[in-house]
Amino acid sequence: MLSNLAVRDIETLVHPYTNLAAHRETGPLVLESGKGVYVYDSNGKEYLEGMAGLWCTALGYSNQELIETAYEQMKKLPFQHIFGGRSHDPAIELAEKLKEIAPVPISKVFYGASGSDANDTQIKIVWYMNNALGRPQKKKIISRLKGYHGVTVASASLTGLPNNHIDFDLPLPGILHTSCPHHYRFAEPGESEQDFSSRMAAELEEMILREGPDTVAAFIAEPVMGAGGAITPPAGYFEKINAVLAKYDILFIADEVITGFGRTGNMFGTTTYGLAADTLSCAKQITSAYFPLSAVMMNERVYEVLVDQSRKIGTFGHGNTYAGHPVGCAVAVKTLEIYQRERIVEHVRSVSPTFLRRLTKLEEHPLVGEARGVGMIGGVELVRDKATKASFEIKKGVGPKSVLFAQQEGLILRAMGDRVAFCPPLIMKEAEIEEMFDRYERALDKTLAWAKAEGLLAA
Repeated sequence: MLSNLAVRDIETLVHPYTNLAAHRETGPLVLESGKGVYVYDSNGKEYLEGMAGLWCTALGYSNQELIETAYEQMKKLPFQHIFGGRSHDPAIELAEKLKEIAPVPISKVFYGASGSDANDTQIKIVWYMNNALGRPQKKKIISRLKGYHGVTVASASLTGLPNNHIDFDLPLPGILHTSCPHHYRFAEPGESEQDFSSRMAAELEEMILREGPDTVAAFIAEPVMGAGGAITPPAGYFEKINAVLAKYDILFIADEVITGFGRTGNMFGTTTYGLAADTLSCAKQITSAYFPLSAVMMNERVYEVLVDQSRKIGTFGHGNTYAGHPVGCAVAVKTLEIYQRERIVEHVRSVSPTFLRRLTKLEEHPLVGEARGVGMIGGVELVRDKATKASFEIKKGVGPKSVLFAQQEGLILRAMGDRVAFCPPLIMKEAEIEEMFDRYERALDKTLAWAKAEGLLAA
């Protein structure tokens, strides 16, 4: 029997990334409150939030400093745009702080409201820049299969996931996708991670040469692939990719929307994996998700082109109403202050061994083919046969079933096909990490029993 809230939800909302037909039968999980690393549903049931919302609530729920910061800024200046040369202190202070902590030399910051619009901005800047430089043919952007970069028309084109393209008439022309660097799933028999990375770099170079280096403008990558399955890169991957991009004067866009601000054990995943980034996209943990905000950070080379072209045209004709929102910027400044004061990166490094030990231990389970992560993000791949790595039929929904069982155990995770992601708040303590994996192990046992009863396992 669906609750009144559930019925109201069904009759009023269209939910993102949801089977809308199935939702009409099952209804929503209605969450009403949160504190620390826990959230509570409308019946008062407690859940460990194993996904930090959507990879974003780094400081957990009900952080009073962030709440009070938002309230004080609301009282002082609840809104002001930064079009036409207007500004305000929170936007300026945040940009200064971002430049200070950036993993590569950064000249300027451009604000938005989401990771999707940040990557949309990246595309527009790449096109604008090459027009300004007299290279109108150098416009193609290479992303990766299973990469995730957003859902606007342009950023969804960068995303390399079929469900983001099917029946949306995407991707746009000029957006290309090179191979997914998932060693477990796509390496050849006996191929080492270094050799696999060399092959991935060679395939990228072959694509560039096939398209024509004078037509390829940029390459975009997440340090850790998020919605594609929480996939960490193989050894040597970005070092080899960096060399290819430098060889053909191709801009490197680092999508730090998920990995920025401590997730990988450094302030940015760019540092963890040595990306030679020219620009970066940030969002999510920049405010611990307490306010929608994104930032594109660019180097001096890119900024100078924007200045010169603005001088020629008379304006830089891009931006949105909420760019540099004073409440969002104030919350972000406070968030960065808390990260530094509470030594959040050091905390991640201190608890990461426990997180990774429990994550990799899941490989002992009969359903788990791979369990791999970095810092406090990781992915588990459920398989039909561990020896052959044979996958389940995706329509059987084994990954989502395990997440449903986890929910029954009081744990919120996210399934992406038969890969399940772990991405808890960065404030999570060791005991809470242990409890998170205890709950998922029980969920896996339930999933195994269900799969056997359904006849889904290899004979």
